[in-house]
Amino acid sequence: MKLALPALVVCTLLAVPIIAALKASDPAPDFSAKASLAGKEFSFSLRAALKKGTVVVYFYPSAYTRGCDVEAHAFAQSKEKFDAAGATIIGVSADSIERLNQFSADPDYCAGKFPVASDPDHKIADSYQLTAQEARAGAKDVRGVEIGHAFIERTTFVIGKDQRIVATLSSAEDKLTPDQHVSKALEIVQKLSAK
Repeated sequence: MKLALPALVVCTLLAVPIIAALKASDPAPDFSAKASLAGKEFSFSLRAALKKGTVVVYFYPSAYTRGCDVEAHAFAQSKEKFDAAGATIIGVSADSIERLNQFSADPDYCAGKFPVASDPDHKIADSYQLTAQEARAGAKDVRGVEIGHAFIERTTFVIGKDQRIVATLSSAEDKLTPDQHVSKALEIVQKLSAK
């Protein structure tokens, strides 16, 4: 009987996730960050963006990696539809602002259509209860350039003007591909704008 209680405690602790991404109806943590749009640096503010309407904040592991490239390209291709629904898009990764200046202007990816923000110390990701895993030593991007930063888990948040999360889309939990993050987020913002 003495062994049963500690075993029960251990099993209970293992069954409870230590961190889970914020969910619908949770307040979205405010943030400001260095960002790049079409290769030009600026300071992005979630609070300021929300004054214009819904904001889609999508976290991704790294610029110039296959899934992230697909996702950025899909957001760029759908940018006019997000605009028509009154939604702002901001990508967030642990990439340096220098890498993001290149990525944001690259015609094959962001194509200068929406900004991407740098979260090198994962403070923004942490506030959204996302994990960041260190890249393996020597990991390189599709250009052959060493990555050198942690990978934030791919998760998309749709945030309403009231600064509450309307939806959380997770690759890990929802089994979404990078381009499905875009199509699902667009579907949600279009429904919001129709109300």
